[in-house]
Parts: sequence; structure tokens; C-alpha cells
Amino acid sequence: MGDEVDGHTVDRAKPSLLIRRLAVLTGALVLATARTAHADDPDVGTGKCQIIKFCVGVNVDNKTDGSGGQEGGSQGGSDSNLKCRLTKIDPKPPVNHPAWKGADPERNDLYFRSCSNGDQNNPDGFVVVPQGQPAPQVDLQELAQRAVDSMTLLGPDITSPRTAGKYTIGVPMWMWVNQSATTYGPNRASASAGGVTVTATAKVSKMVWTMGDGATVTCNGPGTPYQGSEGMAQSPTCGHVYEKSSSGAQKGKFAVTATSTWTIDWQGGGAVGQLTEIRQTNVQVAIGELQVVS
Repeated sequence: MGDEVDGHTVDRAKPSLLIRRLAVLTGALVLATARTAHADDPDVGTGKCQIIKFCVGVNVDNKTDGSGGQEGGSQGGSDSNLKCRLTKIDPKPPVNHPAWKGADPERNDLYFRSCSNGDQNNPDGFVVVPQGQPAPQVDLQELAQRAVDSMTLLGPDITSPRTAGKYTIGVPMWMWVNQSATTYGPNRASASAGGVTVTATAKVSKMVWTMGDGATVTCNGPGTPYQGSEGMAQSPTCGHVYEKSSSGAQKGKFAVTATSTWTIDWQGGGAVGQLTEIRQTNVQVAIGELQVVS
């Protein structure tokens, strides 16, 4: 025997059923509770659906889709603990429920995807699967990495210092880069598999300059272009002052390397996460002593 909740029967004799309260309120899907309620919980079947349009029994024979556990990006990602669970919704919600996204319930099955990366829960979502086909086993982080790989993320487009430039000991050097989608961001791309789409947005979060003289400069932005009116002032955002000549360096120039850290935020399949990519650009810079003409 079972209790009836909004027209759906909850069989208390089957502990393998759980109830997730789903709501349609002002045209949006609302989860009435963040936790999973089992059929033998005392508040199930007692008329506590409140404004919920319907309650559904969800088979607890869940599948873990293996999301996470794989570092993304050339320097690894931060979502190695991300795990997602797929739960088939049975009985199916009404045909006009937004979870279907216009799909025909007679020809498709509906799965509920819940994701977590340890202590922090991630947004839930729905996946529509053609009837008779297995639930998609999608590694969301791998899908996010595919989106990143489709981008053209390059090293910094260095404007200053220039290889052909002439720079002087003790004179402030202003460093800055051109900003474009491929060299600074933002850069966006998506990748899809198994009915799931992940969208990634990449942007440079910092740049570390190794100046060739043993100094390292960290800049949190693209730098500030130098204007003649600045005179001998130091850059307010990204600069360096050489204290020795590059005459003793290979080919008489310092090897300067600008290393950009791309931070990529991604979302999709009911989850969110972040990846990191590293890119570099090199330039040779000659530093000489101030020549005094008598």
C-alpha cells in the first residue's frame, strides 16, 4: 500500500525509492529541498509538497558518471573530487514540465544529475535521453577540457619590452601586453557529449615576468602603456628597473619570459568547476649603460 501525494503514489514498502520535490514557480524550476528525501522519511507523503506542482518517485538505482578524478589543463585543474550521480526519474513528469526542454516524454527518458566536489555542492540539472538508450556516462571535467582545447590560448602578446628596443640601467621599464581573445581573454567555447553541454570561459588571471637578471615580477593585469609625459616615473601596474647591463648575457641580451596563467571557469551538466592553463612568450632585451656625451 502507498500514500498518495499530488496524484502520485509513494510506496512506503520500497525503501529503494526516494522523493525529490520539483516545483514550477513563475515559469522556473525550483527544487523544494536540497537534500534527498527517502520514501520512509516521516515527512514524505504527509502533504508537505506545499506549492509544488507534483512530486515524483525517483529510482535510487543511481549511476555515477565518473565526473572528476582527472586533472584538466596543462598545469592541472581544481576539480579532481567532482563526482556526479545520475538518477532516472520514474514516473516521468508531465509533458509540459520545463525539465523536458520540449522533448517528447513518450520517446525519451529523464535523468536527474546531482554533482558534488566534496563539501561544496554544485547545481543540479536534468538530462534527456532517448528511450532505450543507456544514460550518458560523461566526464564533465574532460568535456570542459575539450572545450578549452578548442580555444586558441596563446602566450602573452608582448608590446613592451621589445627585442628591437634600447633600454638603460636605472631607467624604469614599463611592461604591458596587447589584449585579445587568444592572448588575454575572455575566450569562450563549448563542447557536448551524451546530451550534455559544457561551456568554458577563459581569461588570464596573472602574468609572471622573469627578467633575465634574476628578478621576477608578478603582474595581475595586462600592464599600463607608457606615455612620454610619464618621464622617469615607474609603471603603476607592471614594471622593472634593471641595475646591471646585459653585456655579459648570451648574445648581449637578457632572456625575458612572460608566463600567463589562464583561469577557466566552466559550467554544464548540473556542475561548475575551474581549470588552469599556462602559456609563455619569450623576448630578448638589451640593457645598456647611460651614455653621456660631453
